[in-house]
Amino acid sequence: MNAMSLLSVNDLHVAFGETEVLRGVSFDLAPGETLGVVGESGCGKSMTGFAIMGMLQRPGRVTQGSIKLEGRELAGLPEREYRQIRGQEIALVMQDPFTSLNPMMRVGDQIAESYRLHQGLSMAEARVKAVEMLDKVGVPSPEESARKYPHQMSGGQKQRVVIAMAFACSPKVLIADEPTTALDVTLQAQILRLLRELQEKEGTGVILISHDIGAIASVSHRIAVFYAGKIVETGTSEQVLRSPAHPYTRSLLNSLPRAGQDRLESIAGSPPDFAQLRGECAFADRCVLRQAQCDVEPNLIGEGHKVACFRSKEVQALPVGQSLDSLVTTSS
Repeated sequence: MNAMSLLSVNDLHVAFGETEVLRGVSFDLAPGETLGVVGESGCGKSMTGFAIMGMLQRPGRVTQGSIKLEGRELAGLPEREYRQIRGQEIALVMQDPFTSLNPMMRVGDQIAESYRLHQGLSMAEARVKAVEMLDKVGVPSPEESARKYPHQMSGGQKQRVVIAMAFACSPKVLIADEPTTALDVTLQAQILRLLRELQEKEGTGVILISHDIGAIASVSHRIAVFYAGKIVETGTSEQVLRSPAHPYTRSLLNSLPRAGQDRLESIAGSPPDFAQLRGECAFADRCVLRQAQCDVEPNLIGEGHKVACFRSKEVQALPVGQSLDSLVTTSS
């Protein structure tokens, strides 16, 4: 564990039955830092968040590894103790504000619950704090809005309410799981900017989960690229975006629209079946650079900028936007 770490995840394995869905995930999160976690659906991004929150549903379980919050081990913690941590020390923003809120409760009362549960405030005191929090996240007419039910608010306002609930007790770590997926582009930018502003004020460490590497690039200090339950590349945002060294990362970036581009690139094939992995590189079947050595899964190596690929130096040397096909031509 890094001495400066707020949260340290080390060699985390999660299994459902006999099938591993997280296969040795390790990273550190510092106070006030945003770690962007990216990858396709089903790659283990959200599962990592649920494991940290102690919210794995049976038969899911942590089978190996460590999750430490300021040095305190969370993996294997009894549910009774985890309930004291959720919302107060670690909070979660789910991807869909339409289902994250109780439709039968006024939004002010839903925020107030956090203050009552974790700070022992009376309902009157908690409601005052809830209105203050709504004002802080930019919900218009906060006193009036606190009396509304979720269906009376727009999608963007509901997501601000969900963020208000998450930040209510000033958590040390916030996990934001696809917080802008259900919103249009303009609202996405507003919500990401809001998260950044609150984080800077509170000093919160943020894990920002998304399938869209472009959407979170501007607000993430570091990026971890997930594939098939493992981190295949990680580094500062500048390192990963300007010098991608894993074929999967480069393919993700090449799939983003750019000025003057005739067509978007796509990644051939589909993510692997976790149950069928037999020790080979999980991306090998979709990779145009596959070689015999890829029959053995590479380790994540490097200092700062870490990559799990035997041909990472060649991939990294390509200009941004250039296809991997040029390396196939060169090596053939």
